[in-house]
Amino acid sequence: MPSTSFLRGEVGLAVASPGLVHEFLDTNRRVVEETLQRILPLTSDDDGGVAESMRYTVLAPGKRIRPLILLAVADLYQAERSRVLPSACAVELVHACSLILDDLPCMDNAELRRGRPSNHRVHGEATAILAAFGLLNLAYGLVAGGASVPDTIRAAVARKLSEALGTLGLIGGQALDLGLAAPRLDLHELERIHSRKTGSLFIASVTIGARLAGAPENEEAALGAFAKNLGLAYQIVDDLLDASGDPSVTGKDARADRRGNFVTLAGLEGARRLTGELSECAMEHLTPLGQRAALLRGLALELSGRAR
Repeated sequence: MPSTSFLRGEVGLAVASPGLVHEFLDTNRRVVEETLQRILPLTSDDDGGVAESMRYTVLAPGKRIRPLILLAVADLYQAERSRVLPSACAVELVHACSLILDDLPCMDNAELRRGRPSNHRVHGEATAILAAFGLLNLAYGLVAGGASVPDTIRAAVARKLSEALGTLGLIGGQALDLGLAAPRLDLHELERIHSRKTGSLFIASVTIGARLAGAPENEEAALGAFAKNLGLAYQIVDDLLDASGDPSVTGKDARADRRGNFVTLAGLEGARRLTGELSECAMEHLTPLGQRAALLRGLALELSGRAR
């Protein structure tokens, strides 16, 4: 009988049980959310509503997957929480910034996000844009302010975050998405888009956690490959959920991904098959880490088969 903490994968490597994965997610999600509450600026009559707009998106109910996988990687190397938590929260702030911008009328024109009206529908477009810049500014401030982290490591973390956001990351992926006409969309192009829009911040989360924790270069590279595949699997599951068209499940406007997605191109069964293949590929990249990566394998299974 497998233990309550670990199961065995097909190649004999340990996989954290669902119970252990949920315990990690629930415990550390609370830590991340308490920290976000503390570091976000308080609402004020003197800032034109920008702080309130920042808090509106960041503190809305969310899965916090990106900071959580950063923390899971740091735990592989027994890194101190105080060393990695600021960067974990920085990644979540960058993600929230991207959500605000994605939802704008000039982008995806989405009405719902995280089960609530999109930021610009509540606070107006101008304030929403300023809030997005405010979150990005705060994220880099968190990375720069890590007093317990050597300057060279802080610079490397900032560089990874910058690369994830740049023209070969989130920004470039969104530009490709906006400029792509539906008849030209195929699975190869969709993978290219979401490797940037979704995968880049997954890769940054994992490799930032590895760099802060002092992981060897070969293991950081393996973790990056794991994250790239996991990010794509996560996106396809999102598309499968969007196919339900039920905002109470997705928390998003059912029209938000109207330009096409993995389900519209591959069909429901094809998208499910791709999710499984990507999840397996992600876990294969963890082989060099041996039994230590049990939690990451469990997270990969959880995220590729999540209900929401």
